[in-house]
Amino acid sequence: MSFIINVGSFIVALGILVAVHEWGHFWIARRCGVKVEKFSIGFGKALWRRTDKLGTEFVIAAIPLGGYVKMLDERVGDVAEEDLPYTFNRQHVLKRIAIIAAGPAVNFLFAIFALFIMYLVGLQTVKPVVGSIEPESIFSQINIPQNATLTQVGPRKVVDWEDVAYEFMSFIGHDEMMVKWTDENNTYEKSATINISQWEFDPDKTSVFASLGLTPFRPQVLSVLGYIEDGSAAQRIGFQANDKILSLDGTSMQNWEQIVGYVSTRPEQTVLVDVLRNGQVINLSGTIGSKTDGQNTKGYMGFTPTLEPWPEGVVFVHQYGVGKALTKAMDKTWRMMTLSVEMLGKLVTGDVSVKNLSGPIAIAQGAGMSASLGLVYFLGFLALISVNLGIINLLPLPVLDGGHLLYYFIELVSGRPVPESVQEVGFKIGGVLLLLLMSIAIVNDIARL
Repeated sequence: MSFIINVGSFIVALGILVAVHEWGHFWIARRCGVKVEKFSIGFGKALWRRTDKLGTEFVIAAIPLGGYVKMLDERVGDVAEEDLPYTFNRQHVLKRIAIIAAGPAVNFLFAIFALFIMYLVGLQTVKPVVGSIEPESIFSQINIPQNATLTQVGPRKVVDWEDVAYEFMSFIGHDEMMVKWTDENNTYEKSATINISQWEFDPDKTSVFASLGLTPFRPQVLSVLGYIEDGSAAQRIGFQANDKILSLDGTSMQNWEQIVGYVSTRPEQTVLVDVLRNGQVINLSGTIGSKTDGQNTKGYMGFTPTLEPWPEGVVFVHQYGVGKALTKAMDKTWRMMTLSVEMLGKLVTGDVSVKNLSGPIAIAQGAGMSASLGLVYFLGFLALISVNLGIINLLPLPVLDGGHLLYYFIELVSGRPVPESVQEVGFKIGGVLLLLLMSIAIVNDIARL
C-alpha cells in the first residue's frame, strides 16, 4: 500500500509540475506569435489527445516522466512559406528568451500559489524549542538552556523547526554561525556565535539537528499504550489501549525506551507482562512477534505509546489572511530558491557531497509521505519540488532551459547566433553531464532503500 501511495503521489505531483512548467513555455510562445504544434504531458503512447481550434494537439502520454512543447521551427522540419513568420527560430532573440525563461518562471509562481493556499488553509507546526544539547557537541559551545526557543539563525528569523533546518543547512561549509534564542519564559533574548568549522553532516546517517548536537523538544513518551495494531503480537497477547506496562518477565519497566529495548532483543520469545488497566494489575502472556530490518530480525509487538500533552503555545498553526499569506508565500519561495542555489554551489565547491543528490525514488517517497499527511503538506512538497525544478532547469547546460538561455544571451550581446556546430557540441556535453547527475541521484536513491 505504501508503494502504491508513493507511486500514485509521485505521478500526480510530477504531472502537475510538468504541466505547469510546459504551460509557461506554451502561453508565452502563443503571446509571442509562435505556432505551437503539440503540448504533451508524458512521453510515448498517447492515452488522451485533443486538438484545439489553433491546431495545437494536447496529449497525455503513457510515460509520466516529463513533457514538452513542440513549436514550429525550421531547424526541426520543413515549414510552409505562409507559416514562416510563426516559427520559433525566426522570432527576435528577446522573444525566444522570454519563451524559454517562462517555464522556470512559472514553476516559481506556482510555488508561491501552492504556499499561498497552504497558508490560507493553515499548517500546524511546532516552535523551535530546545529539548537538550549533547555534551561535547558543536552546540555545547554555547549555554542555551533547556526549553529555550530559537528565534534567529544567521540573518534570518525562524519560527519553526523547518525554518531552523533551512538556515542550518545554509551554513554548511562556513566557519561560524550566529544563533539567537529566548529563555523559557520569554523574559530575555541572547545571541552567540558557534564555531562550526569541524561540523560534518551526512543526511543519510543523521539529521541536521543531531549532527550539531541539538535535540528538539518533544513531549515525554509514556508507558501507556495508545494504539494496538490489528493482527499484531500485542493484540494476540491481549494488550488494550490505555494499558500501562509495569513489567516484562518480572523486570520493572521505567520508561518506553526500556520497553522497546527489551522487546526488540527477544523476537519470537514468550513474555510475561504486568499491565495497569482501569486501576487493576492484569497479568498477560504470549509470544513476541518479529520484524526483519535489513539483515537483522528484531522483536516487534505492534503497539504505540501515548505522549504527554504539548506545552501551551508550542504547537501553533500557520494560518493568515490573504495579504499576509501572499507575503509569507513569496518570502518562503524566495528562501527556497536562494537555498537551492546555495546548495548547488556547495556541490561544486565540495562542501556538500554528491551523495546528497536525490532522484525519482526519493521524490516519490517524499510525495507519498506528504500526501498521507494531508493536502497542506502535499502543497508544501509541491512548492519545494517546483522551486527545485525551476532552478535545475536554469542550469547553463545546453540540454536544459538554462543552456538555451545562455546561447540566446550570447546572441543578444554579440548580435549573431551561436554557430550550430558549437551548439551541437554543447548539447552532447550537456546531455552527458545531465545523464551522469541523474545516474548518481538514482544510485543514491537505491543505496538509501
